[in-house]
Amino acid sequence: MHITVAGLGVSGSSAARALAGLGARVTVVDGGDGDKQRAAAAELEEWAATGSASGPGGAGHRAGITVRLGDGDTLPEGTDLVVTSPGWKPTSPLFTAAAAAGVDVVGDVEIAWRLRGPDAAAWLGVTGTNGKTTTVRMLASILEAEGLHTMAVGNIGTPIIDVVLGQGKDGARPYDVLAVELSSYQLHWAPSLRAHSAAVLNLAPDHLDWHGSMQAYAADKGRIYEGNTVACVYNVADKATEELVRAADVEEGCRAIGFTLGTPGPSQLGVVEGLLVDRAFVENRQKQAQELAEVADIAPGSGTPAPHNIANALAAAALARAFGVRPAAVRDGLRAFHPDAHRIQHIAEVDGVTYIDDSKATNTHAAEASLAAYEHIVWIAGGLAKGATFDELVQKSAARLRGVVLIGADRALIREALARHAPEVPVVDLDRTDTGAMSQAVREATRLAEPGDTVLLAPACASMDMFVNYNKRGDAFAEAVRELTAQDH
Repeated sequence: MHITVAGLGVSGSSAARALAGLGARVTVVDGGDGDKQRAAAAELEEWAATGSASGPGGAGHRAGITVRLGDGDTLPEGTDLVVTSPGWKPTSPLFTAAAAAGVDVVGDVEIAWRLRGPDAAAWLGVTGTNGKTTTVRMLASILEAEGLHTMAVGNIGTPIIDVVLGQGKDGARPYDVLAVELSSYQLHWAPSLRAHSAAVLNLAPDHLDWHGSMQAYAADKGRIYEGNTVACVYNVADKATEELVRAADVEEGCRAIGFTLGTPGPSQLGVVEGLLVDRAFVENRQKQAQELAEVADIAPGSGTPAPHNIANALAAAALARAFGVRPAAVRDGLRAFHPDAHRIQHIAEVDGVTYIDDSKATNTHAAEASLAAYEHIVWIAGGLAKGATFDELVQKSAARLRGVVLIGADRALIREALARHAPEVPVVDLDRTDTGAMSQAVREATRLAEPGDTVLLAPACASMDMFVNYNKRGDAFAEAVRELTAQDH
């Protein structure tokens, strides 16, 4: 086949290698033509020139990779299939041309699903507006505690196509089950995917410029439930996730399993007196509940877990229990799990004030969950708003705010929302967008804070106006806090 791969990023390069290794003739197209793209193109073409490769089921032949830079709109002549990187919009001219030519467009997740082969590992899928990566990593930790050979893959950073093609290769132990993080982009381009069980953690407006509407965004998230065989896991507090379950076409016998921060009903997991309990995967769910873990078992040593991380743990536990994991493995897996940096990360306590880095809170939904975790907060916020509005966020969080420090290009939008809904809260507006602004922001937040307060970096905005990414923004916050501790000593 002649396959056109759209995009020269991580997933595009991974797909190109995999498909060429299976004997396809691959053309990679990318609209960029900078140093980064040229280096990636040279690396791919050099790889393709080095010989043969093994595909699933035997030796393959590298039929070659051609890279076309500076033109991502024109469909290469003779294309049989287009494989797109997740970020390419459905309205891209390349896809319009493919539709006119009768050529299918799919994503790398779809290719991985088609190539997984007989006796392949089951997929446990996770999507949602926020919390996907944490939940998938919690799930992988629980599965490992059960003694299963597993891996967290997909949108988390490890291309799933690489894992699928490497299963059992060169004598490696095949995976028993995969914990798969899936974005709305990936789900849009994966029509054949049929998971063992899957969860939608939550739904809030995000990426609407890509999907076109909230309805289209939700529908793409809901694709994760299609064809599930054992369990569709939904958030009891987010009715939209339950509606997606109701709309899904699942296998006979597949069950709807809810998770809640309250007392669970039958077919739900929830919290009772500091315990995570299961009323779904027990013999008599009308009258029985199984203790799985203590709330304190969630990332022990990092303080009281935020409510949304308790919800993430319940979702991970539900998927693991759907796969037959024992209660003790849920507890042990949660105890072994450690959150990634910049996700409700405790940095330090200085003079009775706690400093928390949640730089990953790049939208209002994530920031709302972060703000709900603490009682008295000095909030550091701002950046690129991506079209977001902040009135609802400020209304819900106003009572917790001791003060606010604003940074970034779109900080005025948050300042105006604060003026409307929390006029009594002191606001420091830093009129600078250089990276050094974070150090000043932390100093100003410290001035506003009182013992017992939390200084919380939960920007509710993207970082690219000031920083390369949210990781660098979080690093700058942590460094500024370390400067405080050095002065303190």
